[in-house]
Amino acid sequence: MDIGFPYHVDSRGRTAQVDHGGHVRDMVEQVLFTTPGERVNRPDFGCGLLDLVFAGNSPELATTVEMTTQAALQRWLGDLLTVESLTVSSEESALVVQVTYALTASGESHSLTVRGGTPS
Repeated sequence: MDIGFPYHVDSRGRTAQVDHGGHVRDMVEQVLFTTPGERVNRPDFGCGLLDLVFAGNSPELATTVEMTTQAALQRWLGDLLTVESLTVSSEESALVVQVTYALTASGESHSLTVRGGTPS
């Protein structure tokens, strides 16, 4: 078991824990939503999806986000997961990021969709 992110206390008053798959999902979200320069000891960590909230949506932006997201996930989580597919599309006013990955430890496949800055 790993510590849940963001840190919180469970119903027993102890540090909340998640299984390995949940922990890796939390770390994927951290990579996606951390802006490079935000972390003091790792200034190049993250890919900065939140910075794109007010950027003009276009197919060119989607392609750029796809490349930077793929690179960030490979760099920071390459030892924990293998990205099976990563698609970024611009749907009307929202940028949609879909990541499917396999855990290195178990081979389990997981997916995460971010639509307009909200993970689901």
